[in-house]
Amino acid sequence: MTVYVDDMAAPYKPAHRPGRTYVMCHMIADTEAELHAMADKIGVARKWYQGDHYDIAKSKRALAIEHGARAITTRQLACMAMLRRRGLPMGEPETAIERRLALSR
Repeated sequence: MTVYVDDMAAPYKPAHRPGRTYVMCHMIADTEAELHAMADKIGVARKWYQGDHYDIAKSKRALAIEHGARAITTRQLACMAMLRRRGLPMGEPETAIERRLALSR
């Protein structure tokens, strides 16, 4: 069982914090229970849960990695998430892009 965090760096300007910009990325896991457990461990509120992943700030990404999450690319994470949405195993990040591309051939 593994938790993954990508290297996306999307700016997020929350309406409730004018002038503040956060740099966000994604966190997914092999299981929902594992994903929520990591979110609890690193202090990420459930409101950031997006149905199959969390949107997290880069500071939380660093904490997740300290707690055992694997750093992967945004493309790997997107392919893994798409595979899972199609009812397939996410598998390993190293093969996710290749497996996803094989579906469209």
